[in-house]
Order: sequence, then C-alpha cells, then structure tokens
Amino acid sequence: MREELIQGLLDFLNASPTPFHATTSLAMRLEAAGYRHLDERAPWHLEAGGRYYVTRNDSSIIAFKLGNRPAVDGGIRLVGAHTDSPCLRVKPSPELQRQGYFQLGVEVYGGALLAPWFDRDLSLAGRVTYRRDGKVESQLIDFYQPIAVIPSLAIHLNREANQGWAINPQNELPPILAQLASSETADFRALLAEQLAMEHDFNPDAVLDYELSFYDTQSAAIVGLNQDFIASARLDNLLSCYAGLQALIDSDDEETCVLVCTDHEEVGSCSACGADGPFLEQVLRRALPGGDDFVRIIQRSLLVSADNAHGVHPNYADKHDGNHGPKLNAGPVIKINSNQRYATNSETAGFFRHLCLENEVPVQSFVVRSDMACGSTIGPITASQLGVRTVDIGLPTFAMHSIRELAGSHDVDHLVKVLTAFYSSPELP
Repeated sequence: MREELIQGLLDFLNASPTPFHATTSLAMRLEAAGYRHLDERAPWHLEAGGRYYVTRNDSSIIAFKLGNRPAVDGGIRLVGAHTDSPCLRVKPSPELQRQGYFQLGVEVYGGALLAPWFDRDLSLAGRVTYRRDGKVESQLIDFYQPIAVIPSLAIHLNREANQGWAINPQNELPPILAQLASSETADFRALLAEQLAMEHDFNPDAVLDYELSFYDTQSAAIVGLNQDFIASARLDNLLSCYAGLQALIDSDDEETCVLVCTDHEEVGSCSACGADGPFLEQVLRRALPGGDDFVRIIQRSLLVSADNAHGVHPNYADKHDGNHGPKLNAGPVIKINSNQRYATNSETAGFFRHLCLENEVPVQSFVVRSDMACGSTIGPITASQLGVRTVDIGLPTFAMHSIRELAGSHDVDHLVKVLTAFYSSPELP
C-alpha cells in the first residue's frame, strides 16, 4: 500500500510541471474516483451524497462531497493547499539574441532559490491562448524534452563564486535554447504554434498570449540508502495537494468534506482563483444552505491548512529554535506563530494532535526562531475570509523553494492517514 501511495505521488509530481497541469492531474484523479465536474457559469443541481469538483483559471480546484449527515449539524471538514511553486516565467516579449544564442527573458515567480537553477536540463510548460477560426481558445502545452539550460560562469572567470555572489535575474537567468546563424531570427510565438500543432494536432491562426514556466526535467525519485527521502521539484506544495486528494478519496461518506487547492500562494494569494479571492466562499455558498444556516455551518467547521514545514537541517541546525526542530519522517508538523502568520490556536492544534494520537501518527511542532521572520500560508487568509477555525500543518522539508526539494518518504503515509481520519471524524472541537 505504501509503495502504491509513493508511486502515485511520483507520477503526480512528474505530470504537474505547472499549476495548470497540477489542476488537470487532480481533476483526472477525481473523475476516476466518481467526482463530477461543475461549470461555474451554469446552474448547479446537487444531490445528497454527490461528489463534485470545480476549477477556476485552469490552475485552482475545489472538490467536495456532500455527506450523509447534514452539514448544518456536523459542519464541514476542509483541507487547503496550493498548486503553485516558485519558478521562472517567460516574459511577454522574451526573445533575446546575444553572441549568436537564442535566449528567453524570464521573470522570477515567488521567492525562488536561484542558484540551483543553473546547469539544469530545463523544459517549458504552461497555458497558451490563441485564435483559431475566429475564436479565442486556450490549451496546455508541455515540451517535455530538455530544451534549455542556464550555464554557470566558470570559476576561472568568477574566482569568488564559492564565497557567494548576488545573482542578477535580469542578466544572469535567461536560459539558452539554441545557437542561431547570423541570418536567423528567433520567433517564440512561432515555436509555440509548432508545439500546439504537435501536441493538439491543429495550426492556430495566431498565438495571442501565454503563461509558461521553465521546469527541471529530472524526474521525482525516492533517494537514500534506505529509500527514506523523496527528491523532486514542487514538493511545496504539490505534496500536500496529493495527500489531501488521497485522504478525500479514502475517507467515508458520512461528513461533508472539501479539498481546496488554489494558485498564487507564493505571491500572496490575491487573485480571482487565489486563497485571498472569492473562489472558496462562492463555491461553498452554492453547495451549502444559505442565510443563518451557512454561518452556523462555518462555525461548526474546521480547516486544515497543509503546507510544507522547515525540517531541521543537520548542517544548519542553528537556524531553528532548539525546542522546535522538526525531523523528516517524524510525522506532520503543527505550525504556530503568535503574530498570526499561521492561523493555529490551542484548540485547533489540540484537536489535530488528538487525531494523530488516535491514529498512531507521530506529530511535531514548529515555531520560528524569535530573531527570524516567519513565513505564512493560506491558513490565515482563508480563516479571515470565511471565519473558519484553522490549524496550519505540513510535512518537514529540506531546500524549500529550490528547484529540487527533499521530504521524508514515510511522512507521506503519515499525512494521508491523519487527513483521512480528519475527513471521517464525527466530532470537531
């Protein structure tokens, strides 16, 4: 069972180089589990016991099943995560021709660790909008093969490289795609038109725009002498999306359960499809009773905001509070911050700890050092939007926001187990 769970995660990570592809991957798995797609622009006709999902912007998804017990009596159980990860996005007019090389200008999305992007075999994926037969349409594309690289400068030309250097994203990050003859001119939109024809078997009249990200073509893998670790891009936060999906599918049908995976968390969540937008509330208002009952349901509900936590690194242990250094493969982490960077309180933390104890899942705590700034999640945003009680948790990770991150392989089972128990829990605090 564990091997099947891990392989499913690896397959999901490899199939999800962008938030658009992650949402498509989640939707396919939900369809296979009997969930039906709802169109936001059409009337909804929901049935008791029904299973449904909704997407917005092709990059955010909310799945829910209506439980046998009325939500007004038992509340709803929500798990929240995000589909986006720090990366390099292609600019609107990206073509660069320098020293006979074809390069693309890129913009850094989110708080990326930049140094690991050098000397990687990169490909390109995302959404392309085009005109065909007088209509504006969009499709996802993925080049799959390594088509670009950002070579490092040789140490002979940068003798201070190992003492650290400030990377200039404008000048140093444009990937190299090809060498061009002096008479050749690079046309990126023509390249995208060729890719659309190859993947989708049609020729667009014109490529109008795109949202495309470079990604590392190295596949997700289990690593370590004892296969203790998962190494992959985008573990933050596709790992939580996958765990939430598996828990939703594995849980019983008694309670009303929701999985929400939204885009743009890495840049603040403020968008029509982000956690700081109206997406979740609008879906819940259409799916649940309204008026006084809606408020009663929300006040009886609980959100588990699942986003990766910082594991204590053996080479940098001093970056953690001495009493709060989560270890990989030692269970999910309850994340706490008195300044509300996390939305956890004593009741929600206590309930999550109770779930872990009841289901024999190890559990840890994280508090950032008092002399360091604390990151945040969708937890406080969703809590303030809906007024729902929230606990922020996550699996411990190394190299967060790198092009390749590391998590514990045993922790995947831990997280799926406790989230399944949460979805099935008959009582909330």
